[in-house]
Amino acid sequence: MQYTLKIYRGTPQKQYWEEFEFELMSGDNVISCLMYLQKYPVNKQGKTVTPVVWEQGCLEEVCGSCSMLINGKPRQACTAIIETIIKETGSSTITLAPFTKFPLIRDLVVDRSKLLEDLKRVSAWIDSDGSFMQGFGPKISQDKQEQMYVLSTCMSCACCSEACPQVNKDSEFIGPAPISQARLFNTHPTGAMKAPARLKALMKAGGVSECGNAQNCVQVCPKEIPLTESIAAMGRDVSKQAWKDFFSSPERE
Repeated sequence: MQYTLKIYRGTPQKQYWEEFEFELMSGDNVISCLMYLQKYPVNKQGKTVTPVVWEQGCLEEVCGSCSMLINGKPRQACTAIIETIIKETGSSTITLAPFTKFPLIRDLVVDRSKLLEDLKRVSAWIDSDGSFMQGFGPKISQDKQEQMYVLSTCMSCACCSEACPQVNKDSEFIGPAPISQARLFNTHPTGAMKAPARLKALMKAGGVSECGNAQNCVQVCPKEIPLTESIAAMGRDVSKQAWKDFFSSPERE
């Protein structure tokens, strides 16, 4: 059986569709097809073209680098099995396209710097304050560990941002992933010391209040992270922090 990869290629100045034909082999995924095209870049018309450009890393859905639109859905190319896609869609043509919410670099590669900047905005890390030299830190309950583990599986793939209608060129919304990561680090005993700063960052333009509750993010998250639950939890915490700041402001003394 033959199938076709229809790829939306090009640069910011010019984009176009190009088709490539393959023989169906069991176990092939989108990445293996792209790797084949890297060696043999011949399109459906038999013309040798420039190899398709894409990103990849771990090839086991951990690094998040191979994000792209596959048949219009944001997902990871490394776990997109060709045979499964054909069975699910009933079509022998599979479309690949770059994400639309980030600046295009070339072919299937986009610049996700904004996501990284938004993670920096909410201080999505645990500060190293030398406390590791003082022995073990506070114990974390099993329930909290399990909650934190799920949140920690985020790989910054940006699938949630791509699916979110509130993330667009006319909006400053930071997207679901940074909000969920703020929740993760606020839950950590050491990270909690910086919780007020994270919450205040989420109060600003583009923060948690700009979520439209479309819930698309949960549908496409490769790690099945409860993103809407995180957004709701951070919304409550932001409200509490706002009231706390209001009643402790110097103007009220």
